[in-house]
Amino acid sequence: MKATYNVEAYTSSGRPVLRFKVENTSGAYIELTNWGARWIAAAMPDADGVTANVLMGYKELSDYLNDTYYMGATVGRFANRIANASFTIDGESYHLENNDGENTNHGGYSGFHNKIWQWENLPDGIRFRLFSPDGEGGYPGNVCVIADYRLNEVNEVSIRHCAVTDRATYINITNHAYFNLSGTGKKITEHCLQIPADRILDTTSGFIPTGEKVKVAGTPFDFTFPKPIGKDLYADHRQLAWNKGYNHCYILKEEASSEMVQAASLYESVSGRRLTVQTDLPGVLLYTAGYYEQPDTAVCLETQFYPDTPSHTDFPSCLLQPGTVYEHHTVFGFGIMNLNNK
Repeated sequence: MKATYNVEAYTSSGRPVLRFKVENTSGAYIELTNWGARWIAAAMPDADGVTANVLMGYKELSDYLNDTYYMGATVGRFANRIANASFTIDGESYHLENNDGENTNHGGYSGFHNKIWQWENLPDGIRFRLFSPDGEGGYPGNVCVIADYRLNEVNEVSIRHCAVTDRATYINITNHAYFNLSGTGKKITEHCLQIPADRILDTTSGFIPTGEKVKVAGTPFDFTFPKPIGKDLYADHRQLAWNKGYNHCYILKEEASSEMVQAASLYESVSGRRLTVQTDLPGVLLYTAGYYEQPDTAVCLETQFYPDTPSHTDFPSCLLQPGTVYEHHTVFGFGIMNLNNK
């Protein structure tokens, strides 16, 4: 395994922004940057052995400094939204940055995606480290965070997030990679997706969970069997209209645990590429990039705790206490489709 890096940009304060490349012996590789601990490229072979990047992003590393789409970013302290940009812990209220109307989204303006992370080499990847001080973004607790990216010889990309705190606080970290297995950036409507979850979280038009868990059977949200993303993407449904496509949390587990489960499988028939996602997290957020400048040209599969968890006592809790460790793991496995399915 070979890891290299180059300085390609600088922040406004003069801190270097690096591009890391981690390559295995087959020639497949991933690229990362210390700006937001982002995953910015994944060059994977197609059925003919031709390697192409299957992540949407920017050509120039400096463009990530002004990114508003969280391209490939490590998102935190809390992935997705918290209603009214506030929560209560042990009777004390905390007010967060309301960067999404009256709500907060993806950690607010002070989120992890807008930080320079420290880094170190791993034998098969890169470890990023970040210190988030007490009160940053309105969140309590001095928090130390690790994001590990590893690439193995069978083209699996492993992402591990860890965090510790000195005060009780909510932590919900995800990676926001934009996948397009064609390697050409064409619309993902013909990508075939399967998510083995029979329910999603119902939301308001402001993308806040109502608390209701809705069965997907008989609706455009049913991906329990492999289905082209475009089949129901433009269906007449208020949830699809509000979200400009899919932007919904699928329920993988009712409780937090270390058990790895399959979150999704994605196929692209022209290239023959396949992506499988396994995680120990309780939910996966399916987002078809309706708000991206090139809508429907990528799909995000964000493994995470449910959105707005602090407001719902029946959701799996992601309240991190001092003396405990937030540690969760997701594996993105790239391969080739079975020819019988092509």
